[in-house]
Amino acid sequence: MADDNDDFPELDPQIVERLNSIDEESGALRSNALRAGLDDYDLDADDLDLLETVSDDPDAIVYLPALPVLAIVGRPNVGKSALVNRIIGRREAVVQDTPGVTRDRVNYKAEWADRQFTIVDTGGWEPDAKGINASVAAQAEVAVDLADAVLFVVDATVGATSTDEHVVRMLRATKKPVILVANKVDDSRQESDAAVLWSLGLGEPWPVSAVHGRGVADLLDHVLTVLPEISAVAKEEVGGPRRVAILGRPNVGKSSLLNKTAGEERVVVNAMAGTTRDPVDEQVEIAGKFWRFVDTAGIRRRVNLSQGADFYATLRTSAALEKAEVAVVMIDVSEVISVQDLKIIDLVLESGRALVLAFNKWDLLDDDRRRYLEREIEQDLSHVAWAPRVNISAKTGRHMERLVPALEKALESWDTRIPTGKFNALLAELTAEHPHPVRGGKQPRILFGTQAASRPPTFVLFTTGFLDPQYRRFITRRLREIFGFEGSPINVNMRVREKRKR
Repeated sequence: MADDNDDFPELDPQIVERLNSIDEESGALRSNALRAGLDDYDLDADDLDLLETVSDDPDAIVYLPALPVLAIVGRPNVGKSALVNRIIGRREAVVQDTPGVTRDRVNYKAEWADRQFTIVDTGGWEPDAKGINASVAAQAEVAVDLADAVLFVVDATVGATSTDEHVVRMLRATKKPVILVANKVDDSRQESDAAVLWSLGLGEPWPVSAVHGRGVADLLDHVLTVLPEISAVAKEEVGGPRRVAILGRPNVGKSSLLNKTAGEERVVVNAMAGTTRDPVDEQVEIAGKFWRFVDTAGIRRRVNLSQGADFYATLRTSAALEKAEVAVVMIDVSEVISVQDLKIIDLVLESGRALVLAFNKWDLLDDDRRRYLEREIEQDLSHVAWAPRVNISAKTGRHMERLVPALEKALESWDTRIPTGKFNALLAELTAEHPHPVRGGKQPRILFGTQAASRPPTFVLFTTGFLDPQYRRFITRRLREIFGFEGSPINVNMRVREKRKR
């Protein structure tokens, strides 16, 4: 993400002048001519759909569809992480023979038969021996609440345990589709081990070997029959006050911010001990404008879930982001910027939401700490240098009025649409100014570009070859320099297409 470290030329002001001089008619002519040139290339059905649905109307807000969510639950050491790795096609979830290995991420993007979905892996926790049944069931319950369908994984070589039966009771009470997976069935001789699991009452057990891949393709074919095309739990809301997620590590001041903006003391819902697991919504008025704040405060460690609190925190943060349009990440300036702060920012970037950084407890800052803080921001937050910064004190209310312009700026960028003609004119300027390096005797060309969606701004480039990551960063940097996009992530995707054979 280190845009500033790449050796890119400084922006030539004349490029901006030339782009500003392009009127709607000449932009459309350029766009149509380049689009016609794509007919000489092999385009698939998705390409044609994209090209037909793209609009240059700046008010035509286009959402990327909310991907369906598949939760993978089960007791420790049944092979959940191995199954996740097999499904996503790479070794990303940590796999060890130790039950309850805690990992940083719980959400993964997966694709099967040209359909994309999100996997929630519930492996990252470490209960004590006494609370194991309740802990597994409680964690599964949170994941199931936030999923469209569930894979319940059981170790076929061990059979159904009391913990499995405890989770089954919870799963039966839900209205979500549940698929029973009998893992560790490495060959046909072990099929009988899977058949025994009919006794759990969840229907047919699907025998698989996550380690060897046996049966996983058939399982995924079945998964696609129960997953909706667009998530019912993560779907975008439209209309009403703009939705803001307040994020940050524990004790950073999230509740203080919400209480101050709401103008009253609220009861903080403790998700670990209570029954309410959804982030708390609060409609507030700041500087004459109404906002809906999605609060993730109240994430606390429970005695019998020492490591599991991190899992809950990440899952709740993800849930809040699904409901939000813009995230305010609060950072405590009295402490060093931590790995946990950076992980929360990474979750926002992965979610594609707009971003505002709120540096809280600014009234406690002395000159020494201020110098160190600026250095930390320069080193650790360079990849989000585009995010608006506000320095506030949630407790005293100092500078709270600065939050609204920052939120509005980030959301305006998030909504922005660049006309196709102007975007292609920019691409022509950039490739003339800084051509892509030759790779293997070939130089990839950009045939056509378009903005496929806003919220977040997502651009698609049709190319004759793979563009280096640093060249995509160059394009992203120029987009920011010319069009702003302050407070919004930008996605630049590629579709490499070959010339049609005559």
